[in-house]
Amino acid sequence: MNAKAPITQDVLTIPRKLPEGPVNLVGMTRDAMRDALMVAGTPEKQAKMRVGQIWQWIYHWGVRDFADMTNLAKDYRAMLAEKFVVSLPEVVTRQVSDDGTRKYLVRIAGGHEVEVVYIPETDRGTLCISSQVGCTLTCSFCHTGTQKLVRNLTAGEIIGQVMLARDDLGEWPVPGARKDETRLLSNIVLMGMGEPLYNFENVRDAMKIAMDPHGIQLSRRRITLSTSGVVPEIARTAEEIGCQLAVSFHATTDEVRDKLVPINKRWPIADLLDALRTYPKVSNSERITFEYVMLDGVNDSDADARRLIKLIDGIPAKINLIPFNEWPGAPYKRSSNNRIRAFADIIYKAGYASPIRTPRGEDIMAACGQLKSATERARKSRAEIAAETGL
Repeated sequence: MNAKAPITQDVLTIPRKLPEGPVNLVGMTRDAMRDALMVAGTPEKQAKMRVGQIWQWIYHWGVRDFADMTNLAKDYRAMLAEKFVVSLPEVVTRQVSDDGTRKYLVRIAGGHEVEVVYIPETDRGTLCISSQVGCTLTCSFCHTGTQKLVRNLTAGEIIGQVMLARDDLGEWPVPGARKDETRLLSNIVLMGMGEPLYNFENVRDAMKIAMDPHGIQLSRRRITLSTSGVVPEIARTAEEIGCQLAVSFHATTDEVRDKLVPINKRWPIADLLDALRTYPKVSNSERITFEYVMLDGVNDSDADARRLIKLIDGIPAKINLIPFNEWPGAPYKRSSNNRIRAFADIIYKAGYASPIRTPRGEDIMAACGQLKSATERARKSRAEIAAETGL
């Protein structure tokens, strides 16, 4: 007797009754929006066209008021206004660093808060976005890691960070105005609060919206997802998102990485590197970025640099060396400039790009590893953190 064929229908695409009150369209996939519009009364034959129209208004023009969606009939706009909203997370505070970096404290549903950082550079503008409130990984050098995980962000809360930054930058196009190809927000990095691969579906859906050619229109090569090493989701990232990959590596032995990045106890260095060697998007033109925070006396020796070269042998890669960004109570110190340069030189002579990241936004606690919303803090002393790490 033949086994039953597997059920392949995606139940998330089945139209269902809308919940009470207006439903937020931000963060819905095209299929989900189509289903929601049909449940609200849009004829099936019109639903795909209506999705295209609404999608462009929301994600290309940045329009939030249905009344302004002028290629839709007035009665249809009235129906949309009754049953739906176009809502973003709320900006609570906005700080601007001396170097032009902007940090936003953003409030989401439930009163929780996350931080978002915009970094302007001469050739690009990079937005560092969060995927979770807090983080479950407890990396000992990371300020965010001292904040307990509260919950995952929804796809709407993730893409909403991109949209509110475009609001602040005044980057939505103006109908009828001359097209401007200059991008103030040209790159997205999922390097803010949280581990993106522990919130895979919401991150995927949000990045699909960011890459959609009829909306925000960012190339997949302009999006980088940083993971601490959730090995089972790495191949899936290439297949379902297709973005660039960065890995928070930070150590060259399991003994040290277990303390710096505790997820290493579950997926040690050898397992992580095996996954990276078979990453479907890896090529000389799309290298994996290894992020390596420089900690004085912990992971910054010449021997560490030589071990790192051996470990990544055969992986098209570049190594971003990150001077440790100190925060109140941090149990580590930044490696000296001379030590960082010596480390970088060993890697460079082995044939790998080894840029040293320039800390940005340190004066407003917006630099790498410093993000932590004030209302969610679980404050720990330097001694308590050091005792936990064993270093």
